[in-house]
Amino acid sequence: MEDQIAALRDTFGDCKPPEISRKITACVACRKQKIKCHMKADGQPPCTRCAKRGLPCTVNRSLQMLLEDDITWKHGITEKIRRLEGVTNELMARVPGSIQPAQPKEQRPEHTEVAEGTDGNEEQTWEVDPKCEPASIPASCISEMSNPSLREAPASPANLISRGILTRHEAEELFQRYHERLDHLLYRILGDHQSLETVLASSPLLTAAICTVAALHSQTFGHLFDKCYREFKQLVGATTFSRTHNIDDVRGLCIGAFWLHELSWSLAGTAVRIALEIKLNHSIYQALKGVRSAYMQTRLYYLVYVCDHHCSVLYGRPPMSRDCDSIKAATPFLETEHATEDDVRLVSQVKIWLISASVFDTFGVDVETPVPPSKLAQLRRFSIALDTWYADWSDSFGPNARVGNYPAKGVGLHFHFAKLYLCSHAFRGAQSSPDPRRRFSSSEMEEVANTAVLCAASILGVMTADTELQSLLNGLPLCFDTMIAFAVVFLLKVATEYTDAVTMDKGKMLSLVDQTIAMLQRTTSKMHRQHLLVRIGCGVQRLRSKFESSSSNNNVSARHEVPVFGTPQTSPVDLFQGDIEWMQNMSDFDLFNLQAPLSGLGEWPLDGEFHAL
Repeated sequence: MEDQIAALRDTFGDCKPPEISRKITACVACRKQKIKCHMKADGQPPCTRCAKRGLPCTVNRSLQMLLEDDITWKHGITEKIRRLEGVTNELMARVPGSIQPAQPKEQRPEHTEVAEGTDGNEEQTWEVDPKCEPASIPASCISEMSNPSLREAPASPANLISRGILTRHEAEELFQRYHERLDHLLYRILGDHQSLETVLASSPLLTAAICTVAALHSQTFGHLFDKCYREFKQLVGATTFSRTHNIDDVRGLCIGAFWLHELSWSLAGTAVRIALEIKLNHSIYQALKGVRSAYMQTRLYYLVYVCDHHCSVLYGRPPMSRDCDSIKAATPFLETEHATEDDVRLVSQVKIWLISASVFDTFGVDVETPVPPSKLAQLRRFSIALDTWYADWSDSFGPNARVGNYPAKGVGLHFHFAKLYLCSHAFRGAQSSPDPRRRFSSSEMEEVANTAVLCAASILGVMTADTELQSLLNGLPLCFDTMIAFAVVFLLKVATEYTDAVTMDKGKMLSLVDQTIAMLQRTTSKMHRQHLLVRIGCGVQRLRSKFESSSSNNNVSARHEVPVFGTPQTSPVDLFQGDIEWMQNMSDFDLFNLQAPLSGLGEWPLDGEFHAL
C-alpha cells in the first residue's frame, strides 16, 4: 500500500508527504503577549509564567498536529486489531466450527434480518409424487421440495430461561403449579410431559404458555404474568408463519386458548390449522390399533376440537374443526388399551360440543328473526340429545385425586349451559312482539323459554352454593367464566322485560343474582387483576346497581301514576344508559345467543334494552 501511494505521488510530482513546518508550543496567554513561553520539560501546561500568575494555560494545536496525532492513534489501533485477530484465529483453530469468521462488509447482503420462526426466502420447488394412488387426495400428487437444512429446528431453541425473562427457579415453580393443578382441570393437555426439562426441550411456545397461564392463576408469582404474556404473544406471532411445527406447539396454543381471553379465538384458529397440517386428525386409524403415539395425537386432536367449539359458541362463529372420522370414533377410542379416566372426561366434552355445534349450524346467528315453527321439532330433538348426554355421563365420574368432585359436577354445569344456549333461541325476535304478554309464537316455545330461565338459575344456584366449585374458579377455563356472566345477564334481562311472558319469581331471581355478585366479590378478591372473572364481577355489580336504582325511581313515580311495565314511561331504557366497562369489543354481543367476542374484555357498551350488545 505504501509503495502504491509513493508511485501515485511521483506521478503527480509530489515526491514526499508534506512536513509540519511549524508546531505550536507556546500557550495562548504568552502568544497574546508575544513573549517567550517556558513550558515544562514534558511540554505539558501550565508554563512557568502562567503557573506563577495563576492564569489558565492552554495550547492551541494546529491542524497539522491534529493530523499527526490522528495518524499515531490509527497506527496503534491497527496494531491492536491485528493482535486480536491473531488470538481469534488461534482459538478458531483449537475449536473447529465453534466461531464463524466475520463476513466482510462489502460482501454482506443488503437484507439479512429474518423474523424469528420464519424460514427466509428460500426457493421452493415441487415435484410429482410417484407413490400417489388414484384414490389419494388431489393435492397429494405433488409434494414440496425444499432445502432440508432450512427446515430443521435449532438444536437448543431459545426459551424464557435462556433469554433471561425468568429464572430457573421461577420457571420450575410455575410449571409445578400448572402441572399439579391446572392441567388436571382440562384433561391433562401436557400428556406425557412430567418435568420442565422435557417441555423446555420440546417447544418454547409450550413453555411460555404454561408459565403465562400459571402466573395468571398464582398469587405468589402473579407479577411474572405480564412479561410471560408478552413473550408468549411474540412466539405465537413467529409460529403463525413458521413452516416447522410439532405437536407440543399445538399443546401450547390450546393452553393459551382455554385460559387467555384476549387471544383465545386467534389461538384456537391457529391450533386447528396446525393440527390439520401435521395430520393429527388422521391418527385415529392407528390409535384404534393400539399405537400409543397415535393415541396421544388423537387425544390432542380432541382437545383442539373442544377448544375450537368452546370459542365457536362463545364468539358466535362457525367452528373450524368438523365432524370427521376422529370425532365419530370417539367412543371406540375409549376402548383402546391406553385410554384413561381423563380421556373419558375429554370424550364427554367432544360429545356435548358436537351437539352444540349442530345447534349452531341449524339456527345460525340471526337473532332478529324468531325460530320458525318448522324448526321447533328439531329444537326438541336437540333437547332430548342433551338429556341423553346427561344421563350417559352424570354417573360416570367419581372423586379425582387432583380436582376433587369437579369431574362429576362439571357434567351438570356443562349440561345446564348447553341447555341454556339451546333454549335461549326461544327469545329470538321476541322483543319485537307488540304484546308484551304474548312474546312467543306458541305455548311450546314459551315452555322452551321457561326452560332457559331454569337452566340459568341452576347455574347460578350451583355456583353460589358449592364451595368446592368456588375454590376452583381461579383455574377453570374461560367457558365457565362466560357461563356465569351469561346466566347473570340473562336473568336480569328476563326480570327486566319478560316477567309477563315467562314463569318466574322475580324476587327470587334477583336474590340469586345478588348472591352470585357477593360470591364473585369473595372469590375474585385474591385473583390476578387480568383474570376475566375480576372484570365480570365488577360489571355485573354495576349492572345490578343500575337496576336497583331504576326500581327505586319507579316506586317513587308510582305514587303519582299507574305505569304499565314495559311502556316507555317505565321502560328499563333509562336503567342501563351508559357503559359498563367490563368487556371490550362487545358491541355485537347477543344476549340470547352468546355472540360474545371475548378478544378484549375491557369495555362492554350496554344499553337499557340490551339491543346493542
